[in-house]
Amino acid sequence: MIQRIIKQHQECIEALISNELILSYVQKAADMMTSCLRHDGKILLCGNGGSASDAQHIAAELSGRFLKNRKALFAEALTANTSYLTAVANDYSYEHIYARALEAKGRKGDVLIAISTSGNSANIVQACEYAREHGITIIGLTGSKTGKMDALCDVIIKIPSDHTPRIQEAHILIGHILCEYVESQLFPEG
Repeated sequence: MIQRIIKQHQECIEALISNELILSYVQKAADMMTSCLRHDGKILLCGNGGSASDAQHIAAELSGRFLKNRKALFAEALTANTSYLTAVANDYSYEHIYARALEAKGRKGDVLIAISTSGNSANIVQACEYAREHGITIIGLTGSKTGKMDALCDVIIKIPSDHTPRIQEAHILIGHILCEYVESQLFPEG
């Protein structure tokens, strides 16, 4: 079983690295993030379950540090305030938690990184709809299947798998690539 799982992971990564379109979208996403931060914008992230943890992980790498000792960057996971999340889920509905957070924190020119393995999570879709209506650039991370996010994102990075664990593993790889690229562009001297 262990070897089978590692082989599935390897096959997913090999499919990812050989797909020029996906690689070009990763580059485009990295450039969007770099430009946003250069212009004093914010990187906001959201996801559900493991993807919520991925959002927090990526935000921490950007706002704290990734590989370099450098100035902090504004990156925030919209999942981090549990009191807010439970209040909005109770008072409105779970589907509104991220759109409402964007209403409070997002501004035209910011970047939303929206993570959903299916591309159909209702709260992520609503966040993307809000972002689109308010000039917030959307970078989507999903799996290979067509989802509602496909039509909403400025760039959508679709991992070539329909197996949730392999998709999530690749999302963290992409997240690390984005962090390293942004850091290298904004702080080339380090």
